[in-house]
Amino acid sequence: MGTLEDFTDFIVEEGADQIPHTKRTYIEHALCVYKDLKSWGCEDDVCNAGFFHSIYGTQGFDAYTLSVERRNELSELIGERAERLAFLNCFIERSTFDPNLAKNEGPYTITNRETNEEIKVSTEDFRDLITIHLCDYCEQMPRMKRWDYRRESYRMMAEQLGGVAKTNYDRVISMDKRG
Repeated sequence: MGTLEDFTDFIVEEGADQIPHTKRTYIEHALCVYKDLKSWGCEDDVCNAGFFHSIYGTQGFDAYTLSVERRNELSELIGERAERLAFLNCFIERSTFDPNLAKNEGPYTITNRETNEEIKVSTEDFRDLITIHLCDYCEQMPRMKRWDYRRESYRMMAEQLGGVAKTNYDRVISMDKRG
């Protein structure tokens, strides 16, 4: 498994380091999400997935996408579980992800936004996905200022996670000056 330097080298080699992403570059955003997850006390596989949380593109970001045919290569770089979490985060059909937040336990079911395949997700993986998802939101929302975008879903994620995740969510939401 690679290091943070290996991760950044990979992004640079792919030419994705200067791609715009929420008034930053793709690599700046990826590094911030990674470092934020570290500061939240997350395990390496969650932090590694956080760095690559949009590597295959997402429902909201498709300016750069690594081909899914390269999943094995990414898995070798960041670890199998981290790659799976990154893959799931990229391919979540958000309209099928959000209803799971109301469930008290898994298994959870999400839909792949490109294939429409239903994917069963364990309780541990779902919790890690909402951690990555919320951290991504907290990192970029102050720049995006799309305060109403899935606000209830992000609030539910923060409440489920509690602790540092909820504290960060509350800090970010307090920046919404609309009241």
